[in-house]
Amino acid sequence: MLVILSGVAGAGKDTIKKELLKRMDKVTTLPSFTDRAPRATDVAGSTYHFVSTQEFEEMIKKDELYEYSVHHNHYYGTSKKLLNEKIQSGKIIVKDIDVNGTEDLINLLKDDVKIVTIFLRVPKEILRKRLENREDKPDLKEIELRLNRFDYEESKIGLYDYVLKNNNLEKTVQIIMTIIENEYKMKE
Repeated sequence: MLVILSGVAGAGKDTIKKELLKRMDKVTTLPSFTDRAPRATDVAGSTYHFVSTQEFEEMIKKDELYEYSVHHNHYYGTSKKLLNEKIQSGKIIVKDIDVNGTEDLINLLKDDVKIVTIFLRVPKEILRKRLENREDKPDLKEIELRLNRFDYEESKIGLYDYVLKNNNLEKTVQIIMTIIENEYKMKE
């Protein structure tokens, strides 16, 4: 089963994913590939697979990605090989991905894999504060770039099975754990 977490930058996707990994035995993750530079808090192979722009473009040419896109001026994409290996393992894969990637994965995999999609909503003013207070301290230009994508991401909410307001981490994690457990039972 593939659980997709989406929402604008700063919605809490990564934090929630980390909590799910700590609390649920059957859950694993699948980091995207990206050509952006690692942040101080990133762990290569855990938060992302970091490659050069040239390496990423080579992956595109070799058709090694289920989906990829450019946002915030960087490539992001999902490896076919790694996702297929995770699916074969029988684990519940939690992947955080943007709305375009979600749409692509649904279209490509819906007949072969149970996909559960969750969109995390955060009011724009809270989102701005979260971005300003991030450990990696994005500059004003980066914050504006991410906020400019807010309306576009929100316009794609109809793609999602579940839409949650993420204003309380513990409550949101508990709700998502319940969703995963119930959807996994229905899969069997």
